Amino acid sequence: MRQMMMLLAAMLFVSCSSEENEVMAQTRQEKLSITIDGMTKTATMVDNAATQALVAKLQEASVNVMLNSSGGFEIWGALGFSLPTSNEQVNAQPGDIVLYNGSNICIFYGTNSWSYTRLGKIEGLSESDLRTFLKARESNISVMLSLNNTTGISQVRTGESQSKAYTLQGTVALAGHKGIVIQNGKKIVR
Repeated sequence: MRQMMMLLAAMLFVSCSSEENEVMAQTRQEKLSITIDGMTKTATMVDNAATQALVAKLQEASVNVMLNSSGGFEIWGALGFSLPTSNEQVNAQPGDIVLYNGSNICIFYGTNSWSYTRLGKIEGLSESDLRTFLKARESNISVMLSLNNTTGISQVRTGESQSKAYTLQGTVALAGHKGIVIQNGKKIVR
């Protein structure tokens, strides 16, 4: 009997782990708006702890930073707050946005290799267009970071729907659903 129980527990663990891993493999599709001199460009953010913390900060209010050119390949400066780091050796390319030393943001118009935490990438601009937009080789560049047209939960309301169970994909778990569900804020294995 004990062996049977251990086998069932192992099967449940493997089943739960694979479902959770599938959800974790999804990428963050938040869009970061970068505004310089009234011109706004959009960057797609990667999914990591730093971007999650940045999104939470930007949901409260936009962030204004003063950036400066450095080394002929980036503009960078202090965010005024720290974010979680997951540094790795990065070969930064034009358009890449990274976190440096946990509290500095760098936006590249050239290339560089260093240990950074990836935040995102400005898409659709040539290196020349990036240099113009980012005011390459200038100092005291006023940059506003914000979230526009993002989706997410901004407020939770209590009521009848709170007794419903939801799958990890966010859909209502129908009667007979097998797997992990969220009900009343708790993870339940059915």
